[in-house]
Formats: sequence, C-alpha cells, structure tokens
Amino acid sequence: MIRIDIPDFGPVGVAHIVCDYNGTLAENGELLPGVSQAINEINDAKVHVITADTFGVAGEQLADTKCQLTIAPQDGQAQWKLDYVRSLGAHHTVAIGNGRNDRLMLQEAALGIALIQGEGAAVQTVQSAQILCTSITDALALFTNPNRLIATLRS
Repeated sequence: MIRIDIPDFGPVGVAHIVCDYNGTLAENGELLPGVSQAINEINDAKVHVITADTFGVAGEQLADTKCQLTIAPQDGQAQWKLDYVRSLGAHHTVAIGNGRNDRLMLQEAALGIALIQGEGAAVQTVQSAQILCTSITDALALFTNPNRLIATLRS
C-alpha cells in the first residue's frame, strides 16, 4: 500500500489504482506511449484496467504491463465501474478516467483523477475528481513520486 500524508487533506492509503482504458490509457485502442512503463514502475499498489474493450485489443496491448485487466459489460458501465471500485474498498482506491461512464467511480474512490487528453473529458467526470491531469503518465507518476500528489492537494 502507498501511504501519503497530505497536509489539510488527510492521509491517503492507496492499495488499488483503477484505470479506464480508452481515452485514459489508450487512444483508438492503442496504448499511449510510456503507459506500460509508468504502470510497471508502481510497486506498492495494484493497477486494475477496466474496459469494454471496444477495439478488442486491450489484452494484447497490455501484455507486457503488470496490471489486472477486466472486461466490463457494454451496458450500464457507470454503475458497473462504481461497483468494481466498491468491491476493492473505495477508501483505499484511486480511480482514473475521462469518460462520462467514469464519473461515479471517481466520485466514490478515495481519490479521483480526471484526464483531458486527445479524446477529451466529460464535464461531469472532471467535476467528480479531486485532480485533473493532461497526461496519463503524469497521473501515474503521482504514485511513484508522491511529493507531486502532496503539492497538488495540500492547502
């Protein structure tokens, strides 16, 4: 578990990092540059990738990445992702996403990170997050260099 004490925010214990795939880790099904390396550098939390696998290539794209891939149903994804985060223990989970179907998991997680990359981001998802990043590799680096996370959230 990654333990981070953030002044005037509180302690955060991160056992799980749940990432959406398309729009977050990948664009048009293709893993973004540096993502596999960034995930593989995270040592004290388990990375989960959840996707409907629209392009059917997530498993192949993540073959060299230390993460748990879970395929989500096509329908009811927002509720399914929320239930997934709850099943892990939301109070020790970080959620990262950009789509409207990510908003509930970001809101429920101990820490929600919204991304604005090439696919854009749903406004509701951005409003559900505590942090907004413009690069998935920057978002993942928050957990290998927690001083960045402290600098962003302290008050």
